[in-house]
Amino acid sequence: MQALTVWKTVTMDRSNFLDNLVGLLAEHDIHYCVIGGQGVNAYAEPLISLDLDLVVAVNQMELVESLLRGRFKVERFPNSLNISADGSDLRVQIQTDPRYFGFPARSDVRNVLGLPLPVANIEDLLQGKIWAALDPNRRPSKKRKDLLDIERLVEAHPELQSRLPEEIREQLS
Repeated sequence: MQALTVWKTVTMDRSNFLDNLVGLLAEHDIHYCVIGGQGVNAYAEPLISLDLDLVVAVNQMELVESLLRGRFKVERFPNSLNISADGSDLRVQIQTDPRYFGFPARSDVRNVLGLPLPVANIEDLLQGKIWAALDPNRRPSKKRKDLLDIERLVEAHPELQSRLPEEIREQLS
């Protein structure tokens, strides 16, 4: 079974939410990139998750929100738009924290569980994971996932070790 089929099976994506979302972004020439765990999957041994984290070019954020509200369920939170659709357990989160807004311009198309998608470059991806892991308001279970993703990236790309803050290095020892 191919990775994309497994991912769509795990997310119970009977409504083709993933395909519809990616198609909508492509149709409107939206500049975005994958971050988070799925982004890490493009650079390291993949893990399956129900989550898909994205960043959209800041100048297209209003358009994206309007397009998404016309097709999917959209919930706005302080640093994200959470997108969902009936018939799918896939959870899409669009990051709205301004620290991430430069990521799409530096992204490249990579394989994300069998699907070619724009993915943040590895340094940006690592930085996003570091920000998340050091967020004092983040749930402990999410922080552990972030640390695992950092560890996966550094194991696959040891040259990234020097980019880790001491606090992260201590948590990974």
